[in-house]
Amino acid sequence: MRQLIECVPNFSEGRDPKVLQAISDAIKTVEGVQLLDVDPGKATNRTVFTFVGEPLPVIEAAFQAIKTAAQLIDMSKHTGEHPRMGATDVCPLVPIAGISMAETVAFAHQLAKRVGEELQIPIFCYESAALKPERKNLADIRAGEYEGLKEKLARPEWIPDFGPAEFNPKSGATVVGARNFLVAYNVNLNTTSVRRANSVAYDVREKGRIKRQGDPISGEPLQDHAGEPIWEPGLLKSVKAIGWFIEEYGIAQISMNLTDTTICSVHQAFDAVCQSAQRRGMRVTGSELVGLIPLQSMLEAGKHYLRLQNRSTGLPERELIRIAVKSLGLDELKPFDADKKIIEYVMAAENPPGLILKTVQDFVWETASESPAPGGGSISALAASMGCALATMVANLSSHKRGWDHKSPYFSSWAEKGQNLADQLLFLVDEDTHSFNQIMQAFQLPKTTEAETLQRKEAIVNATLYAMEIPLKVMETCISGFDVCLEMAEQGMASSASDVAVGNLMLWAGLQGAHLNIKINAKTISQDPRAQPLLQRADQVALTGFDAFTLIQSKIRI
Repeated sequence: MRQLIECVPNFSEGRDPKVLQAISDAIKTVEGVQLLDVDPGKATNRTVFTFVGEPLPVIEAAFQAIKTAAQLIDMSKHTGEHPRMGATDVCPLVPIAGISMAETVAFAHQLAKRVGEELQIPIFCYESAALKPERKNLADIRAGEYEGLKEKLARPEWIPDFGPAEFNPKSGATVVGARNFLVAYNVNLNTTSVRRANSVAYDVREKGRIKRQGDPISGEPLQDHAGEPIWEPGLLKSVKAIGWFIEEYGIAQISMNLTDTTICSVHQAFDAVCQSAQRRGMRVTGSELVGLIPLQSMLEAGKHYLRLQNRSTGLPERELIRIAVKSLGLDELKPFDADKKIIEYVMAAENPPGLILKTVQDFVWETASESPAPGGGSISALAASMGCALATMVANLSSHKRGWDHKSPYFSSWAEKGQNLADQLLFLVDEDTHSFNQIMQAFQLPKTTEAETLQRKEAIVNATLYAMEIPLKVMETCISGFDVCLEMAEQGMASSASDVAVGNLMLWAGLQGAHLNIKINAKTISQDPRAQPLLQRADQVALTGFDAFTLIQSKIRI
């Protein structure tokens, strides 16, 4: 899976469009980064930028943005309602897909070190990237704000994590960190009462409500020995919530910030609000997503509601999203456009569509054209993906068979595996064509000097090796696909035996076709020592695949 992180830097400027444009331009100069949103606030004199990409381009774009802000923003002249301590006040990195928090923390430290050393800005690290436990909370680091920063830096306990322990009057200090994705999410109620909406918000939010003597609403607040109010925690961790009335819609909402979706997901928050509202005589009518959401959050919601129905979760991602939207009522107030609300889809919209997004007819016509790609490698991956899809279909059908409700979780798990394999193979359809194009590009490199000739030769070899690795991955994925076929041949619905048989044949065709592509590419670089191990591995996988294919054929009775 492609590694994606989000960066959400907050700059202490919300009124000068020229400064904001310069920061935007600095971010856009970095290839591979997409600027998704710029949200300025005049009263706060602060702007939040949101951009996404692979880790190295993102931290490069973050550095360039921080550098531009340091050049154009003078903190000694700054005023605004929002707490702040620097021109770039805070710069969190957020893991989105294919990357762990630990890896994201490493990139945050890399960024913090570079900013501190090259721009001479004091840097503190917070949240998951905190190097000291007392610096985990952003509010603790920012206490005293810019005005108290000079005195703060003079204290030994506030030596920065990176950069000089000296007051920078123009740029102040910056807090760099890594945190989980924050989702802004509102749940709609069939009431206009803010007080009743707040009663639900207090039930679910982590902070909860103040304990009271007697009546929980009008009773006297209880206090501890220090005279501070005693709080009764709410149901959900990592959730902030409040009730409010939206005049535009004529309803009250529970407005929530889910500060860590790995602790409290969107569907967990929705279900908790539903339960609380029902206990208090209200009903949830739908919900509203503010801003963007990672694809995984929507897929998890779709699977959650399918499990509640004892249905298979091994469905294509667009169908899982549709289930999530309907179950959460995300389309109650206005249409929910997944292509504009899901981060990965927003990013994909900026890139030209690949082969797998073509219609079947267009794909066939493209294959039949004079263009050498897509060729046998892409078609092999496509055939294998169809084989996995057929096995997945049998698993899904079997999970719904009358009288087999007790087997639904079993078939659902196999359907999920099959769907994941089909998705991997679809990715390899485009990647095989991409690898072929890399070989063609390498052949077009100049060879007028000895050095250029050597570079061209190495580029051709490297591209060809990659063009062998892709079909090898297809072959290995086919082996996993045979596992799903075998299970469905033995345990699936008897009436779907022909579907399993065709799926088995498609996987065999995909495996054989990929093997042929490896062989023909190996011939062109036979003198390179790296080619032979790939060819040997492919031969071994082909033998394993033959055994799997023949075993499945022997199990099918038609």
